[in-house]
Amino acid sequence: MIAIEHLTKRYGSTTVVDDVSMVIERNSITVIVGTSGSGKSTLLRMVNRLVEPESGRVLIDGRDTAHEPAHLLRRRIGYAIQGHGLFPHRSVAENIATVPHLLGWEPARIRSRVTALLEALQLDPAVFARKYPHQLSGGQQQRVGVARALAAEPEVLLMDEPFGALDPIIRDKAQDDLLDIQRRFATTIVLVTHDIDEAFRLGDRVAVMSAGRLLQYDRPEVLLKHPADTLVARMTGLSDRAMRLLALTTAGEAVVPGASDGPGVASSASLREVLCELIWRGVDSANVVDAAGAPLGRLTIATILAHGRPS
Repeated sequence: MIAIEHLTKRYGSTTVVDDVSMVIERNSITVIVGTSGSGKSTLLRMVNRLVEPESGRVLIDGRDTAHEPAHLLRRRIGYAIQGHGLFPHRSVAENIATVPHLLGWEPARIRSRVTALLEALQLDPAVFARKYPHQLSGGQQQRVGVARALAAEPEVLLMDEPFGALDPIIRDKAQDDLLDIQRRFATTIVLVTHDIDEAFRLGDRVAVMSAGRLLQYDRPEVLLKHPADTLVARMTGLSDRAMRLLALTTAGEAVVPGASDGPGVASSASLREVLCELIWRGVDSANVVDAAGAPLGRLTIATILAHGRPS
């Protein structure tokens, strides 16, 4: 668990982070969202002390990070940034092994970890381990950057706009990969973005910042249904709140008993995706099936729309 307590950072007369407090649960994804200059990246960097706070403190599992040498703290906290930050003169395997090597791991353990991470990120070790960053696509570089951040088995992974430079198709895949990584390695992830759709897709909880202040910190559906003020409501989207709510619920979560003459839809599909499919096909209902194709029940347009209203 990460406890952020009254963190403040000033540069001259400008307060860029203003008395922010929040608790980040273990094995969760927390997304910090805000416009440029909102203080979100500065807040993130105070967790691993790339930026030292003016006041306040950060506790990881009850330990005050100020009481640990900063370079040792950073070695046990993964950090991934936009543009990946890979060393161009090092191979993929050497990039991933950077922190384990600094920690003095045995070579056999490093090789095993590099192989395991490449396989987990769907990069064949036989093909990619000896390649260099310039030989990789943007999406592949992104995955190698995440692998390097996870190499020393950190319990915490910080990510600063990690997908901002990717095109939309690669970005969607990278987000899926991140969700899979979090489930696989049970890592506590704190991610900064300016994209509210990305925040809602990835975050168990979302922190909304503006002008250095934390405006609201809660589950995505709470931010949509019960924004703390008009600024949060504008940032989370006044005009398409209903569709964003539908994107947070899967067909499997909303399915009702019965059968339909309509198409089959996967239980993992969002209600937003199902609604779009029904409108496109000109039908009023669909059958919901599990991963094996077994029927679970049905969904109607009326059932779906009910989930897009605030309760």
